[in-house]
Amino acid sequence: MNQMPITKRAQILGLLVKGMSINATCRVSGAAKATVLKLLSDVGAACAEYQDKALRNLTCKRLQLDEIWSFVNAKQRNVPEEKRGVFGFGDVWTWTAIDADTKLIAAWMVGRRNADAAHDFIGDLAGRLSNRVQITTDGLKVYVNAIESAFGSDVDYATLVKVFGEAPEGQRRYSPPQIIGEERTVIEGTPDMKHVSTSYLELQNLTKRMGMRRFTRPTNGFSKKVENHVHAIALHFMHYNFGRIHKTLRVTPAMEAGISDHVWSLKEIAALVPEPEVKKRGTYKKKQAAYQSSDSP
Repeated sequence: MNQMPITKRAQILGLLVKGMSINATCRVSGAAKATVLKLLSDVGAACAEYQDKALRNLTCKRLQLDEIWSFVNAKQRNVPEEKRGVFGFGDVWTWTAIDADTKLIAAWMVGRRNADAAHDFIGDLAGRLSNRVQITTDGLKVYVNAIESAFGSDVDYATLVKVFGEAPEGQRRYSPPQIIGEERTVIEGTPDMKHVSTSYLELQNLTKRMGMRRFTRPTNGFSKKVENHVHAIALHFMHYNFGRIHKTLRVTPAMEAGISDHVWSLKEIAALVPEPEVKKRGTYKKKQAAYQSSDSP
């Protein structure tokens, strides 16, 4: 089997991280759909594994947490009866934690939006930190018990709940209502109230929707399989953390956080998947001949 050149793989990954759909990527690159999906699967799994190892002993001071909605296979109301309640059909949520100083995505997880998922996400996040941290979340109640379970009293935690006014008539679906106030509440420790915010993560949610076609709404570019959904998110965060220069930082978030010393190219990201060993022509015949000659008297 012929191995796709690294330059071609980097081109395909570049199209994907810019928000192009699988079909559009195939049309532009000339690659088959199965090839693009296989590359996304292999590189996405490698990106998730690399980030799991690299994002450790982080010295984050202020974290903002949120969860963003998407759907897989079908919207929740259209999920077949036999698939109701099966993860990967209908609503899927991406839990994310961003460092307000370095803009690093310190942790992320794809799952449901319930207490079990919150405990898994917060527990994973706590294991990646090396110091006391200030955390801000929205008013989702499952965060409170999850953060207490993972951090105990060794955290400064506050919630920020936005108060919205009435949506303009005729614009209820697409235009968000005006924010008329914010309620900040201390939950644990002594958080600095001037830094109780979720603004950076809300902006990152926009980056997700622009950088991953699967998150753009309303379109038919949604994920058909949850595995591909996870792989696309892993690739997105790998490129965001390690391969994309943040405008205000002038370096990548990973460089600002001290876990990388350079801007990763798309070729480097593609190279996270080692090339298979290519067998040379005639190798089998040479080994067979050598084996036969060793047995001869």
